[in-house]
Amino acid sequence: MKTFDFIIVGGGITGAALSYTLSKMGVSVLLLEKDQTLQNATRYSYGGLPFWSGTNDLTRQLLQEGVEYYRHLGAELDTDIQFRELDLLLTIPVGEKPKKVADSYANFAIPPRLINNQAACELEPLLSPWAIAGALRVRHGHFCPDSTNLGYCQALTRQGGQIIYEQVIDLVKNGEQVTGVKTINNIYYGQKIIICAGGITRNLLKSAGVNIPIYFSHAEMLEVSAEHKSIQMNTLVMPAIQQRKPYEKTAGSQENDHLWDIPGEQLAPISFDVGAAQFKCGKIRIGQISRFVSDVELAVSANASEQALRQAIGKILPPLEHLPAQWYRCLIAFSRDGLPLIGEIPSFPGLHIFSGFTAPFAIIPPLAKHFATHLIECPDPIIEQLSPTRFLP
Repeated sequence: MKTFDFIIVGGGITGAALSYTLSKMGVSVLLLEKDQTLQNATRYSYGGLPFWSGTNDLTRQLLQEGVEYYRHLGAELDTDIQFRELDLLLTIPVGEKPKKVADSYANFAIPPRLINNQAACELEPLLSPWAIAGALRVRHGHFCPDSTNLGYCQALTRQGGQIIYEQVIDLVKNGEQVTGVKTINNIYYGQKIIICAGGITRNLLKSAGVNIPIYFSHAEMLEVSAEHKSIQMNTLVMPAIQQRKPYEKTAGSQENDHLWDIPGEQLAPISFDVGAAQFKCGKIRIGQISRFVSDVELAVSANASEQALRQAIGKILPPLEHLPAQWYRCLIAFSRDGLPLIGEIPSFPGLHIFSGFTAPFAIIPPLAKHFATHLIECPDPIIEQLSPTRFLP
């Protein structure tokens, strides 16, 4: 059986971007994805690209590289990725002190500018002036993740890369060396195996005896079809005070790590971050509810979640509350420190990870390039900073 130079497990945007980038460098690549129609975080993302949000040298460099990638990515992939730059409004709820909220963003590469609720509603007429004390305004990148994912996959196959739609269930080892992967029906061999499986990364690795600090949340959102043409948003709208980030930190703490192996554990409160993004094609995604529970499969009431999302968005953006929409959910991966895990997994030679991208998508193309260079040409200092070994004692 053929042995590939690289086997990539997971065909979301991380796996697709890395597969394409490796293939461009002349190596043989097999991309394995369980769903022909994606049902993951790539499919249900807002598509935000916060190029302004770097808070240290590493993230500022990656985000600057990212904006340059996205400005030319559609042409490179020969795909309409719906890239644009527009205003993001970070809404401040009534009862909060706007200046204090604005000050919390002071360390970002481009701090958002504080505006009052009247100015915010002039920029986004769908906003309710009674629901907000003001907003933070900043230019923000936006694209369509699912279209871009498809573009990466098509470009990969044009370059000779291979995509197979099968679910990986285990790793293949020769002694300590990881030499391949096992699907329900087949075994595939590779010189290097890279796990890009997003929210299911933890459970996939755990089933193979690999334990690293990567976790997941259950995210829920609504999607309004592009066929519904009566609403036009001028901006992207997100909350200035987000619950999900601090709850990820709580859920992924070292003290809670062992609880992720116990079924039914709730690792942090449910977060409710109300916002909406309309894509160039017209569809709108509204979200999001995040649940931090240790089970990959989680029973929730779709109807109750939909009603909660509708009521919440109705307070901020009233015209969106009653639009026909479909409820969806997916898993979102995250790490202990909010940065992705990239590199070889300690004690498992041949096994690598490229996952934990809770946000933002903006850094995926540059990191795919840095990682491909690291794997094929020479060690890359950025990848060394993101190695899973950073969590070793």
